[in-house]
Amino acid sequence: MHRRASEEFVRQVAAVRPDQWDAPTPCADWDVRDLVNHVVGEERWTVPLLAGQTIEDVGDSLDGDLLGDDPASAAAHAARAAQNSVTEPVLTGKTVQLSYGEEQAAEYVCQLAADHLIHGWDLAVAIGAQARLDPQVVDGIAAWFKDREELYRGGGAIGDRVEGSTSAEGALLGAFGRDPGWTPGHAAVAALGAAFGRGDVDGIMAQLTSDCVFESTSPPPDGGRFVGAEAVREQWESLFGGTDEPLFETEEWFVLGDRGVVRWRFSWRDADGQRGHVRGVDVLRLRDGKVAEKLSYVKG
Repeated sequence: MHRRASEEFVRQVAAVRPDQWDAPTPCADWDVRDLVNHVVGEERWTVPLLAGQTIEDVGDSLDGDLLGDDPASAAAHAARAAQNSVTEPVLTGKTVQLSYGEEQAAEYVCQLAADHLIHGWDLAVAIGAQARLDPQVVDGIAAWFKDREELYRGGGAIGDRVEGSTSAEGALLGAFGRDPGWTPGHAAVAALGAAFGRGDVDGIMAQLTSDCVFESTSPPPDGGRFVGAEAVREQWESLFGGTDEPLFETEEWFVLGDRGVVRWRFSWRDADGQRGHVRGVDVLRLRDGKVAEKLSYVKG
């Protein structure tokens, strides 16, 4: 399982285009380069740990960037070295010293195989490639993970389970907190909501296309229509700059293909010192991992 999953990960790394290294991934805190560096780091750790070294022995020698100017080669070399280090410790029942203590080498290698499998999917969908999850590896990891899922979740290693998939692949991704339908548009919608919550106009505009369209909720009946980043930015600067204690809160959102929907609550401090609010919905159109159209509707 470890060999198959790591070989697929290396294949996906080789497919990353030069302009995709800073693209978002299903791991919200990592772009493509961060994700690949994480997995290469795991592979680089595998060799000394399975050889009997401790975390203290390795120290900070594997901290920082491990990809250099040729990430594909770095990933391939690290994967090959890790694969070559696995067999003997597993077959002879050796143990390995991990952050939480002593562990069986076989258990450690299952953890590595699972991480390669899931992060291989993360990488594929982030760069728009076809995700190829080996069915035998999916079945093997699913059986292994069944009794460990809540341990992982309780430790904060994975997000909430995503239900609804009927395929073995989708069910395993859901168990690891992944939405099998994730696209770069998911990252854009999540980042847009976070930027609105901060009142961060620069952050908002970073998630919009240069030719974006925004339709506001007023004046009735159709609202105002603003086309292009400059015109849209002016609207948000006016709103946040001219409102006392503005606060956007995202209540719910989802993405399906190139469309998204966000339910939100906007509140402010009125002239009497009280907080007023409205609730509304944005209907979004997505393109190339950004929001190209934001049509706003409000209860009223």
